[in-house]
Amino acid sequence: QVQLVESGGGLVQPGGSLRLSCAASRTASTMGWYRQAPGKQRELVATMARDSSTNYADSVRGRFAVSRDNAQNTVYLQMNGLKPEDTAVYFCYARVTIINYWGQGTQVTVSS
Repeated sequence: QVQLVESGGGLVQPGGSLRLSCAASRTASTMGWYRQAPGKQRELVATMARDSSTNYADSVRGRFAVSRDNAQNTVYLQMNGLKPEDTAVYFCYARVTIINYWGQGTQVTVSS
């Protein structure tokens, strides 16, 4: 079993920034973030493999940046230029061997 501990999130005004962090209890091949807005399906935000290759949703590319610290099994999501449509519960994701693990989620609300 792998535990994912998320931190960050909260309420921010449009145009603002937030940083999410997620620490895994084991080494993961791919780590990243998904999000789910009310009434919508969970969707990819950004992921990063151990070789630092990344995958971003078109809606966040250029505004969000995913990074990771392999020594600490931690992944980060720097979110800049936040928009109201970024409001969602953000879930940390980690793939360990062939199993996908999810964090409990952290709320991000973008509102004036």
